[in-house]
Amino acid sequence: AEIALTASGGPFLRTPLAALDSVAPQLALAHPNWKMGAKISVDSATMMNKGLEVIEASWLFDLSADQIKVVVHPQSLVHGFVNFRDGAMIACLAHADMKLPIGYALGYLRSHEIAEEPGGRVQTGLDFVDLIKEQALHFEAVDHERFPALGLCYEILRRGGGYPAVLNAANEVAVSCYLREEISFTDITRVVEVCCERYDSTPVTGVDDIIEIDSWGRRKAQEVILALKKVQR
Repeated sequence: AEIALTASGGPFLRTPLAALDSVAPQLALAHPNWKMGAKISVDSATMMNKGLEVIEASWLFDLSADQIKVVVHPQSLVHGFVNFRDGAMIACLAHADMKLPIGYALGYLRSHEIAEEPGGRVQTGLDFVDLIKEQALHFEAVDHERFPALGLCYEILRRGGGYPAVLNAANEVAVSCYLREEISFTDITRVVEVCCERYDSTPVTGVDDIIEIDSWGRRKAQEVILALKKVQR
């Protein structure tokens, strides 16, 4: 069995690669399908958000990196697939609206107390997807040259240990700096990659270790960005 997560491709799916280095933050925030906060919108533009979802799915469902695929689906109507060993596939289709995951999260908690709401499904006000109106659903492979963050996340997942914490922490710092126009869009993934390369894996035995690794990742990201600024002057 394996699962596939879909990614919209964000606002830069068709932007020429040579132009990505100079895209402004306001363009990265203009997601074509979703209305989200600044940080997650930038993560969608780099596809770091999908890489983090791959890591989350691995832990939540006890799957290896090889059992989790990512497929570009610009319409954001299909949100994921589950492929079963017998060749059958089940997909989750819904309109691009955060009411769905929020409603499911809230309903999941209520489902433990209310027998009439099994599975955490509650009324969200969303209409069903009209497949006749949509007519066709488009899917394509991920362009890893355009979205290097995704490949980095797969590598970090395979390394395990404290690496995912470093990746997440460094990314938060890099995105914040990009939003302040201190680094370029393509610098985001470069900064995170350098931080992961410089991390000397340490044992992770509890929450205190994760907090310490997170702090290290943030400090290292700031150091890398400072060095980057000096080189660019």
